[in-house]
Amino acid sequence: MNTFVLLKILANMMVPPASLAVGVVLWLTMRAMGLRRVAAAILGLAIFQTLILSFSPVSGMLMGHLEAKARTLVAGNQPCCYEAIVVLGGGIKAASPPYTKEPELTDGSDRIWLAARLYHAGAAPKIIVSGGSFIEQKGGPATTEAEAMRRFLLDLGVPDNAIVSEGKALNTIENIRNVRDIVKGARVAIVTSAYHVPRVAKLAAQGGLDFAIFGVDWSLPDDATVWWDVWLPSVQALGDSNVAIRELVALTFDRRGERLVP
Repeated sequence: MNTFVLLKILANMMVPPASLAVGVVLWLTMRAMGLRRVAAAILGLAIFQTLILSFSPVSGMLMGHLEAKARTLVAGNQPCCYEAIVVLGGGIKAASPPYTKEPELTDGSDRIWLAARLYHAGAAPKIIVSGGSFIEQKGGPATTEAEAMRRFLLDLGVPDNAIVSEGKALNTIENIRNVRDIVKGARVAIVTSAYHVPRVAKLAAQGGLDFAIFGVDWSLPDDATVWWDVWLPSVQALGDSNVAIRELVALTFDRRGERLVP
């Protein structure tokens, strides 16, 4: 098991629903050992974490912290002129044959849409799509994110000869390293989700890229949604909290990006 897979597993284990499952297992274990008070405390904490992260004000606070940094990083970006527009993986789910034969857009698909709009506006002469897959297959369905994005960009009117596919990267660090090898010091416009902007900017700077960064998928403030979506717990808020926590932990503690320094 490589470091990337291990970190992915640990990141998922620290937030609900996986953390709740861990809490239940520990609760059963502690009860079997006769440590009933410890068991009750563990289960109570697991339930409390799940509940509190399900409220929109909490997810909004976590996402807001990341997006405040992102707004500073994207401020003053110019719509021109770059050697390439770089779209990081995360905006589309590749096909998984024989179960699914077509890619599926995700919540981050605005990344691809913005890249197409920037291209059509003349921001750069080409788009680099970066994103691999653990189940890559040659030919047939698009089984890497890069290939899935390429096909979507074609549907958005971007010509095939303007798209460069980088289908090997399995994480953001590899995205940056592989893109750096392609552009050779040229200035690029990186497109990613707003919550992802701070970490991408940090890694791109460590990797020595000459870049500007553009964010999409910005969160809506509470006053732009109906009151029950704000004050009732929801799966959406829980998901947003989980994404923000994983991003904040990686931004603060993940030192693998230091390997990118030229």
